Amino acid sequence: MKYTTLPNTDIKVSKICLGTMTWGRQNTEAEGHQQMDYAVAQGINFFDTAELYPIPPHADFHSLTEEYIGKWFKKTGKRSEIVLATKIAGKAPFTKYIRTTGFSPESIREAVEGSLRRLQTDYIDLYQLHWPERNTNYFGKRGYEHRSDDHWEDNIHQVLETLADLIGQGKIRQVGLSNETPWGTMRYLEEAKVHAGLPRMITIQNPYSLLNRTFEVGLAEVSHRAKIGLLAYSPLGFGVLSGKYLGGRSPEKARITLFPNYKRYSSETATAATQAYKDIADRHGFSLAQMSLAFVTSRPFLTSNIIGATSMEQLQENIGSIDLELSTEVLQELEAVHEQYPNPAP
Repeated sequence: MKYTTLPNTDIKVSKICLGTMTWGRQNTEAEGHQQMDYAVAQGINFFDTAELYPIPPHADFHSLTEEYIGKWFKKTGKRSEIVLATKIAGKAPFTKYIRTTGFSPESIREAVEGSLRRLQTDYIDLYQLHWPERNTNYFGKRGYEHRSDDHWEDNIHQVLETLADLIGQGKIRQVGLSNETPWGTMRYLEEAKVHAGLPRMITIQNPYSLLNRTFEVGLAEVSHRAKIGLLAYSPLGFGVLSGKYLGGRSPEKARITLFPNYKRYSSETATAATQAYKDIADRHGFSLAQMSLAFVTSRPFLTSNIIGATSMEQLQENIGSIDLELSTEVLQELEAVHEQYPNPAP
């Protein structure tokens, strides 16, 4: 395994992070525990979860993933060996069964206490805002369009004050963003810079893959200059970059087969790009999945690559990508496909 540190901290994390969002719907508790056992044995020390998980969100399943992780901590006694990240759900129609009050101080405190209880721990290493409260272009939308129903009032100072209080209590150690834009990221960073005592966001968890490199447009420069690291999610585009859907296939129990509304990586153009990437992998003797993950891990703005799996075979392959170094020749070939099919999946 390879390691780095969370930006501006001495917290050591593996470059591969274990994603958990399928546990509770596509994976059982026992399977989740098996994945954690294997991941730790391979040197992974970084887990990412959320109060919303598993995904797709559902009132009958929400927060099961955190419960599974908490039971694993209790069973194994390995909490101190893991850097644990979780998230507060933003305000949205599909989270009304969790709460409807967004990131108010009461909401943040309630969310943190709930996660601590389910995770069976007394601290969270990295606490993230799952998506912005304001209307903006996240979750599969390329461009920003202002909406007349956006009644958001800037509460970023208050959010940071609440997080500072929780840090002071020892309940969280560091804070980060997710599904955020360059404007939102800089707004949080500037508020912490101007006002002493407010915590600084150290990571941003956004989608990034060969099919969606939109992070590079504005956020890559923010990441470099402001020292805020990317935690890349969907590095295989909901499994599309494994190649298993090519040729019109719909594998049994695969994510898009089970949940066909998750098709943002399956457009005609994205499929053509995936085939082109597979041709490169085949020429060089790589698996498409490992090549795709190795590309993400190689990026200079990447802090950790969040991989997920529904089978042990997938998990083994995905973690094994850490040993694949892509040559200049391969990277140039990948860039040529990107030039032909730029960001086919938002």
